[in-house]
Amino acid sequence: MSKTLVLGASLNPGRYSNLAIRRLVDHNIDTTAFGIRGGTVSGIQIKDNFVDFQNIDTITLYLNPSHQKEYYQKILDLKPRRVIFNPGTENPEFYEILRNAGVEVEVACTLVLLATDQY
Repeated sequence: MSKTLVLGASLNPGRYSNLAIRRLVDHNIDTTAFGIRGGTVSGIQIKDNFVDFQNIDTITLYLNPSHQKEYYQKILDLKPRRVIFNPGTENPEFYEILRNAGVEVEVACTLVLLATDQY
């Protein structure tokens, strides 16, 4: 089964990253999460250490482009099949880096993809 990493996860139930974790779990998608504060959402532990992640198929981004650069290499090192850029995370510079590394780039909303069975 493929695993999704929610990058930029929040404990705040009003944040889209939090809702994404809940919806991914509802859809029985193997989910893991990274955020600046640890905690648990829908049984998923939000980790604050990147070395904890392995076998990631999809990364769904919830980081502003100004905060993404420090994660470029960490994301590439995970060798995901695809990275989803949710609204507000669009970053053409990073798209090019990912595509050159053979990673599929999807500019979309994870919540919409899940709701329309396109995830």
